[in-house]
Amino acid sequence: MPNNKSSHILNTSSNLLGICFIVLTALRVQDLRQASVIDEITTFSTILFMTSCVFSFLSLRTTSSRGIYYERVADVFFLIGLISMFLLIMIISFNVI
Repeated sequence: MPNNKSSHILNTSSNLLGICFIVLTALRVQDLRQASVIDEITTFSTILFMTSCVFSFLSLRTTSSRGIYYERVADVFFLIGLISMFLLIMIISFNVI
């Protein structure tokens, strides 16, 4: 079974990783101390998307059956990253903090 999703996961994860870096930079530049929960969730999302990028890249570069395993791991980290970004957006949108 060829790796059909890995290139899409890699592309989307890297884009969302860039967005996380922009949010973290904006929080640092504006010196928002009260937004520590937003900062922590964004950092968590950054780690998840970076992990997803790494496993997706490994999936694309691996010719053995391990590539399918790497693709599944990348899927899981990507999905958890999306959920954490959704929670972050809900927190910001509804002014929970």
